[in-house]
Amino acid sequence: MADRVIIVPYDPQWPTLFTQTGAPLRLALGKAVLRIDHIGSTSIPGLDAKPVIDIQISVAALEPTGPYRIPMESLGYVFRADNPELTKRYFREAPGQHRTHIHVRRAGSWAEQCALLFRDYLRAQADDAQRYAALKRRLAHQFGEDRLGYTEAKGPFIWEIIQKADRWSQKVGWEPGPSDL
Repeated sequence: MADRVIIVPYDPQWPTLFTQTGAPLRLALGKAVLRIDHIGSTSIPGLDAKPVIDIQISVAALEPTGPYRIPMESLGYVFRADNPELTKRYFREAPGQHRTHIHVRRAGSWAEQCALLFRDYLRAQADDAQRYAALKRRLAHQFGEDRLGYTEAKGPFIWEIIQKADRWSQKVGWEPGPSDL
């Protein structure tokens, strides 16, 4: 049986789980990384989400991978070389651990900044966060075990939010805050 898309109510333990997961990464990676941030839906208070902790690790350069890949693999994280998104390097949790997606991106890149802006905008705009939660619940029901379909169906809404976040960022002078870890 395939892995169903499940959306659960916000869990106030998600930030703690991020810190417990990220702290060993920070220790192992040291100066090889510039930032470690909690991103994705579990990073937005009150937002219903898949119970997956998304962590963004910002590095000066994606290549060579050794300075971050070797320490991460020593902690049991699995490098996903088959990831088709070339703006990041992708790791998953060690077998048997809580579902974790680790996105390694180049510091200052559009992809890195967009993930932070998207998160910060939805943290500041509860109405849009709740619209996103309702959409995710509806799409999880509609797509069930079709994770790719679920992800693609969120696309138009995500782009709408990115446009709103861009306008918001200009009004408030948004800059990424300090690293979460």
